[in-house]
Amino acid sequence: MMKPILLLLLSSLLPSILSVDPPLPSPGGSDFIRTSCNTTIYPDLCFSSLSSFANSINNDSNRLARVAISLSRSNTLHLVSYLQNTYGNCVDRGCGGPTAAILKDCSENLKDAVDEMRDSKIQMEELVSTGSVQSFRFQMSNVKTWLSAALTNQYTCTDGFEDLHEDGCIKDDVSSRVDAVKKLTSIALALVNHYADKAIP
Repeated sequence: MMKPILLLLLSSLLPSILSVDPPLPSPGGSDFIRTSCNTTIYPDLCFSSLSSFANSINNDSNRLARVAISLSRSNTLHLVSYLQNTYGNCVDRGCGGPTAAILKDCSENLKDAVDEMRDSKIQMEELVSTGSVQSFRFQMSNVKTWLSAALTNQYTCTDGFEDLHEDGCIKDDVSSRVDAVKKLTSIALALVNHYADKAIP
């Protein structure tokens, strides 16, 4: 059930991640992405999400991680808009007892995640490769901290639904969509870790 949702999000958001539409990937670039994605816990999703950007990534681990962060951030931002557009009236009218409060909290958690991923991507763009090892490690620690916090906020988003027995359709819809962005953030974090491990053996 989650695959159609994720594919829909990807199809609507991928063109906006880079300034131009990605060209057809080169075989070598695809191999690089496949190898990198094998370090994540969702290698197939990772590859299918990122392989079309092979030429733009150009076998660059930093660029790959940044595209992955952008992808997750864009999908999370899209999900925030979806919740507001689809369930905004529910929140305003206090539908289903605790459901409105859970949806509001979930939306706030996702907004925080979007901000944290923005900060992590900016830090990745500003990495100083010619600086000291200590400086590089400090910057990478910031990136990992923000991405980990974003993932935590995404998990927290659906915590309130665990004991909710009414409004099952809303619960299933939101949970499946949040699960999709959790996977993308997990992929981004794994690729950041992979980049850091390669940069500092």
